[in-house]
Amino acid sequence: MQVLIPLLDSMRVKEVYFEGVYRLDVGTQYARKHQARNATLTSFVAVILILILLYPVLLGLTRRSESLSQSLLDSNLELLQSLGSAIAKRDADTDTHNYRVTLYSVRLAETMNLNRDSIESLIVGAFLHDVGKIGVPDQILLKPGRLTADEFEIMKRHVIFGGEIIQDSTWLKRARDVVLFHHEKFDGSGYPHGIHGKEIPLAARLFAVVDVFDALMSKRPYKAPLLIDDTLKILQDGAGGHFDPEVVSIFITVAATLYGEIGQSDRGYLQKTLKVIIKKYF
Repeated sequence: MQVLIPLLDSMRVKEVYFEGVYRLDVGTQYARKHQARNATLTSFVAVILILILLYPVLLGLTRRSESLSQSLLDSNLELLQSLGSAIAKRDADTDTHNYRVTLYSVRLAETMNLNRDSIESLIVGAFLHDVGKIGVPDQILLKPGRLTADEFEIMKRHVIFGGEIIQDSTWLKRARDVVLFHHEKFDGSGYPHGIHGKEIPLAARLFAVVDVFDALMSKRPYKAPLLIDDTLKILQDGAGGHFDPEVVSIFITVAATLYGEIGQSDRGYLQKTLKVIIKKYF
């Protein structure tokens, strides 16, 4: 033990220090160590007791937070499906197209080894890809015949409308790449911005392929479905022009399998399958 004592002069100014060094006897050393050990043990026990007392509270708060987060996610997913289905009902008898293109997109994205965040955004974008059609007048959207040049210019604005609809939603704006760019073409002849090649977001290049594939393979009031070989031939012919050649090349390897699983399934199966995918990625 070291002791320092200041020594003052008559004016109470420090002149020097008196230093003393004392070696504690064995008994005192043992007592000090025992005292320190007891203090440490007491602190440890106190912390454990506090944690035990607080554990139910912390557990409850954690479960409450998880429940609120899950509830918010469920609400967002319900909004996604309701909004996508509402738009589909405007110009079609069913919303199964939304389910099919979403499932096609996810399967293709998995084949291309896209990361989790990209697939999450792709799911939201695929289901909302035509959300902007809510801003297109009925006389154009529901016109049974071919659109005039002026009418088609108005129709093309649905991608801009879609971007505006989702831009103020933190959760839905992840759909932007698909909603805004899925009508761009690889050679730059698409709309709304006429961008080309890799300037087009990958999600939009991927979705463009499955969207056209499903449209060609589906029965519509104005056409019969094409055979899969004919459809794949159209996609191949469009590679480098309409479509990203790499995406087309990969999609062709899995197209027949995907169509067999998804293309002819009813709405109930499609909904069930999408729920499984949503649970996996969200």
